[in-house]
Amino acid sequence: MDSWVRFNAQSQAKERVIRAAQYACTLLGYTLKKGGAAAELHKTISQLEAHMSLTRKLLRLGNSVEALEAAKRAIHLSDSVLRLCLTISHLNKAMYFACDNVLWAGKTGLISKLDQQKWSQRSFRYYLFALILNLTRDVYELRLLLESEERYRASKSPPSPYPSTTLPADSLSSSSSPAAPATIALPVMSAWLCRRLHLLGMVLYNNPPLLLDLLKNSCDIFIPLDRLGIYPTGQGFVGACGLASSILSILTIINPWLKLKP
Repeated sequence: MDSWVRFNAQSQAKERVIRAAQYACTLLGYTLKKGGAAAELHKTISQLEAHMSLTRKLLRLGNSVEALEAAKRAIHLSDSVLRLCLTISHLNKAMYFACDNVLWAGKTGLISKLDQQKWSQRSFRYYLFALILNLTRDVYELRLLLESEERYRASKSPPSPYPSTTLPADSLSSSSSPAAPATIALPVMSAWLCRRLHLLGMVLYNNPPLLLDLLKNSCDIFIPLDRLGIYPTGQGFVGACGLASSILSILTIINPWLKLKP
């Protein structure tokens, strides 16, 4: 099993590069169509995109095994939230890859009379569930880092009547009374919001793996949302999001320290 996982990992970089090229074709096809390019050129780009999609499906054969192995590792994590999110996410990925393998067999003619639309929708549903759990994990990790940074700053700074990341209770109570003018509460809330945003920016800047994973999952989630018709965004937006997330994935392969762990 371990040898298969190691062998399968060697094809991930190729799959990411082809994925970037596929979504670049999607974006290019949308741009050409909007620009009134020749129909023959647009057809060529669409065919190239379809061939790349099929090649990616071939490279993903057996990825379900790797996803199941990742789920087995995640179930032993000590943090209950991470254990739940990562285990179920990897299981959804395994189902997504299994559906994708069936879809590849249908497209190549190995399985005749396959309802490709049905299997495509099924695979995108599993993909969407996995991305939702990945984003939940990202938000949870971000919350832990924010709380840790708040505690560190509180221990290093002298006591203040207006803590840097909490709204002053007196200001809130005074602003809620009828006699208090709104102009008093607004600067306090604005300053609090600025401090929170500055803290958020600092935490993400100091944790590139979390930042990249959050950006990648945020881009990826629009793809199944569009394909399932939940939130249609159009081919141009889908192509841009897919290209951006592919480039971020390639960065994590080139620089493994940028990959969020576990």
